[in-house]
Amino acid sequence: MIASWRFWWIWLSLVALYMSSGCQPSDGTSPKKNSTVAVQQASPMVTPSNWPLFRGDACSTGVSQGELPSSLALQWKVEIENGAFESTAAVVDGVIFIGDLDGRLLALRLDDGQELWRKELQDQLGFVGSPAVKNGRVFVGDMDGSFYCFDATNGDLKWTFATQAEINSSANFFQNNVLVGSQDATLYCLNAESGELVWKHQIEDQVRCTPTIVESRTFLVGCDAKLHTIDLNSGESLDAVELDGPSGTTPAVQGDYAYFGTHGGRFYCVDWRQGEVAWTFKDAEDSQSFHGSAAVTPSVVVIGSRNRRVYGLNPANGEQMWTFIAKRGVDSSPVIVGDRVFVGSSDGRLYGLDVLTGEEVWSYEAGGRIVASPAIADGRLIIANDDGKVFCFGHNVRTGSLAGMESG
Repeated sequence: MIASWRFWWIWLSLVALYMSSGCQPSDGTSPKKNSTVAVQQASPMVTPSNWPLFRGDACSTGVSQGELPSSLALQWKVEIENGAFESTAAVVDGVIFIGDLDGRLLALRLDDGQELWRKELQDQLGFVGSPAVKNGRVFVGDMDGSFYCFDATNGDLKWTFATQAEINSSANFFQNNVLVGSQDATLYCLNAESGELVWKHQIEDQVRCTPTIVESRTFLVGCDAKLHTIDLNSGESLDAVELDGPSGTTPAVQGDYAYFGTHGGRFYCVDWRQGEVAWTFKDAEDSQSFHGSAAVTPSVVVIGSRNRRVYGLNPANGEQMWTFIAKRGVDSSPVIVGDRVFVGSSDGRLYGLDVLTGEEVWSYEAGGRIVASPAIADGRLIIANDDGKVFCFGHNVRTGSLAGMESG
């Protein structure tokens, strides 16, 4: 019976992925009925070989278009001296881009981890947000409030834009513009070519999340305890939905519904078309903050919490399908790849779980805390930890021994 359900789950997910068009809203069908067809395809620049954004696509779904081998092995590991990583890697055209907390932006070759270039800017305070890549350029903000555009080929600085506070947000793209949020409570829309300000939108408290984009709208979950919908052409507010508390998590949008958690320990599904809450979930026994972002398909929403739990929720009604308990809190944002979901934990392990049951099917002991999220590209999984190590998993190769792999 489980094998039969797995077949249908995979089939529905593939149909949803390849038959939908753009990051489009659905026809308005309520998630309480059936949202299987209410899905969107990732941004055109996202392919099975690339992971150009924090959550993989413009809608921040945290779902890979590519595949991973059934049995993962460590292919290579790179350690950066005195380094520490919290940001998720971007991977485009065989190159990994990642920034560390000590202010280094690195370009590594996907095949073997060889360093292609490194950028260290004077007086820089480090990178918490993840790089985003488009049209041969790398966009990333730092803890000093500066937002940078680098040449992806050699790391040359193209332009800099100054905000007024730390940048935790990763960038997203709309037409010829790049968007990024700042702790100065402002979302900035900049011309991606020149760095000139197109418009800015200020809310009542910090913006820590990455802006999620659907059609001509962007969504922010703010520290002002609201889900904001903003017009991408004008920068004007379209709607704001009240929440139970602040949040810095990035909303994942599936059709007409945005999924995200708050620091108050409540997980939301919001009908952004209607501007109302469709359902919420809160663990009655051990409710703690959600600091990571959700991964969502038509069949499951997966989210980790600081209470050590990873939840699989029904996207239609918020009912709990399964729970996995790690040894420490889970700030890493999960990524779904086929019938598995991968997520890191502060216990130093990277977990692979069955997305239907939550059963642990694979794990790897990385050592330091894993706050970053997986990036999936060209049949490989890339993730980094706060010990300054970058890991690449894939098929077993001569330089990547199975001795580094542990089975669940």
